[in-house]
Amino acid sequence: MDNKQLEKCAKVFLKEQSKLFDEDVVFSIEEAKEFLEESFAFYCKDIKELREALKEEGMDVSEFDDEELSNQLEVFKLDDGGFFYVEG
Repeated sequence: MDNKQLEKCAKVFLKEQSKLFDEDVVFSIEEAKEFLEESFAFYCKDIKELREALKEEGMDVSEFDDEELSNQLEVFKLDDGGFFYVEG
């Protein structure tokens, strides 16, 4: 993930982290960036790329349609149509 992508992902994660965690785990953009780097989060430009990346990680996502996949707890959608995945 490049710096521009990391910045976008960190902003979204900071706002939407409650989707994945019961309590906040980060409190600033810098903490969010560090968390995403430490958790091996990855960015995908679209749902197709996300699906392929998850398959490469060994996950069976064939049972999910695009909407179901994008609604998984570990998947966050960006305003630019991209996604990022946070390993739980």
